Amino acid sequence: MELDARIPSGRLEEKWDLRLREGHLVGPNNRRKYTLLVVGSGLAGAAAAATLGELGYRVHCFCFQDSPRRAHSIAAQGGINAAKNYRNDGDSVWRLFHDTLKGGDFRSREANVYRLAQLSNQLIDQCVAQGVPFAREYGGTLATRSFGGALVSRTFYARGQTGQQLLLGAYQALERQVQAGQVCMHPRTEMLDVVVEDGRARGIVVRSLVTGGIRSLAGDAVLLATGGYGNIYYLSTNARGANATAIWRAHRRGAAFANPCFTQIHPTCIPASGAHQSKLTLMSESLRNDGRVWVPGRAGDVRAPRDVPEDDRDYYLERRYPTYGNLAPRDIASRAAKEVCDQGRGVGPGRRGVYLDFSEAIRRLGEHVIRERYGNLFEMYEQITGENPYRVPMRIYPAVHYAMGGLWVDYDLQSTLPGLYVLGEANFSDHGANRLGASALMQGLADGYFIAPNTICDELARQGPRSNKVDGPAFRDAEREVKSKLERLLGCRGARTVDDHFRELGALLWEHCGMARNERGLTRALERIPELRSAFWQDLRLPDTGEELNQSLERAGRLADYYELADLMCRDALERRESCGAHFREEHQTLDGEAKRDDENFAHVSVWAHRGDRAPPALHKEPLAFEAVAAETRSYK
Repeated sequence: MELDARIPSGRLEEKWDLRLREGHLVGPNNRRKYTLLVVGSGLAGAAAAATLGELGYRVHCFCFQDSPRRAHSIAAQGGINAAKNYRNDGDSVWRLFHDTLKGGDFRSREANVYRLAQLSNQLIDQCVAQGVPFAREYGGTLATRSFGGALVSRTFYARGQTGQQLLLGAYQALERQVQAGQVCMHPRTEMLDVVVEDGRARGIVVRSLVTGGIRSLAGDAVLLATGGYGNIYYLSTNARGANATAIWRAHRRGAAFANPCFTQIHPTCIPASGAHQSKLTLMSESLRNDGRVWVPGRAGDVRAPRDVPEDDRDYYLERRYPTYGNLAPRDIASRAAKEVCDQGRGVGPGRRGVYLDFSEAIRRLGEHVIRERYGNLFEMYEQITGENPYRVPMRIYPAVHYAMGGLWVDYDLQSTLPGLYVLGEANFSDHGANRLGASALMQGLADGYFIAPNTICDELARQGPRSNKVDGPAFRDAEREVKSKLERLLGCRGARTVDDHFRELGALLWEHCGMARNERGLTRALERIPELRSAFWQDLRLPDTGEELNQSLERAGRLADYYELADLMCRDALERRESCGAHFREEHQTLDGEAKRDDENFAHVSVWAHRGDRAPPALHKEPLAFEAVAAETRSYK
């Protein structure tokens, strides 16, 4: 496999401009001849579909929700980064680039990260023009706050509802193009395969989640914007319906998968309360601006938090990372929380929690200020736990949140399967081994509004418009394979439910490929996953048929893909014999418990190619070169 990232030559600051200048264009009168299929309608998908429709292309947009407004992007709380430097605190495009590259532990491409920082300021202008109600200072200027991994305030926000407000902006732009006839929406529709014809992605096979009907659509290019695969752990902060089927089926058709073991654990989530839960709830990282994280100083201390005096409290992030304190990056803060809980100093039921305490901030600023900044988040916490965080500290614990890994893409966001573009969390490109907070919204919108619409035209101009007929053998074969898999699932006559199998896989991954990994655990997981997969196919019970609404069938198909992805994740984690970012191999750590990178042997993107069901995947490597910034040892102390 040839991995050509197609990064433009020249100085880092000039690469994106050079790419725009040298790319082929499609004339305005010719764009209506092209049909583009956008799968996903979150920030990346809605932004791409709206922008491409505005440019004049014929666009079909698909989502499995009943409306684009229900995309998981709506759940993002804390904010979106941009290098506007409104606070005059030393921020710049270069500093945002450096913080992002360092935050990812130098496991991402310099050129991609710098482009993201460049585009960040345009994103804020775009969203303000759409009417996104960002928070403002008393004088009317846009407000910003700090996030983990940065010493400046560059995060723009709309209370704790930033994702919702940004999605509404993209949704309104999308609906405008729907009304204009440029975009055709396909809600309650799930993509189940990519159709490959003459070595190119030529269409998709979809299933109606209402009627169960299977059909194909053809296009000149396919854009996947279907989010990440964090739900493979069963319990995560992702919406229950979020899944990896679209990118995994594309992987099986020839799109290489990059860095699958890079999954992020978020430190600020409401702890699990019991086996009945099907998901976990995120509490925004922005809370760590004013909340202080602590645990009792000695193991087994069961006193109520108000009864623990200051001298008996361990503000462990402030103690271990005095420069960044409670705003240490997510991977570091998560491992630190696990460490103190493993020492027996955790709080709450099961002793798997730490305190996030606002009492000092309330005394210093007043409750009304905290209510203005975080009121809806406090209300959500109280509704879920029954505890008033204005009176008692929140209890938090790390949980699976984001996938840095995803389908491999070049600088143009095109995968190794020609004609298939991958946007947002579904690709691997910008975050390396750890995503900094408030960067997911930045990447999704940058990919959708500015990058894909500008890069896809080069390939379209070279190829020319194609026929949209779906009666060729490639389409018939893909439909036949999809129907066969569904029939196999429906033919299972076991006794266990999908969720019963799913919990078992999730628990295995959390134990052996979660916050910490080691060779013995990963080897054990690779032995157990085929056993769990075999048990799934032999002892699965599904109700009803496939010719109607059947949510168990949907989840079963997604879980079948997760077994294969879980195997790849553990292979990747076992092969990467170093610690970097969220990938923490216990055998590779410093004397003080920090991640120990191996730049000599692992300064590369691990790129996996599917070779069929009977052969192990093939590993390829894209070397990472750091020319503008030295790959230093990451320190937040």
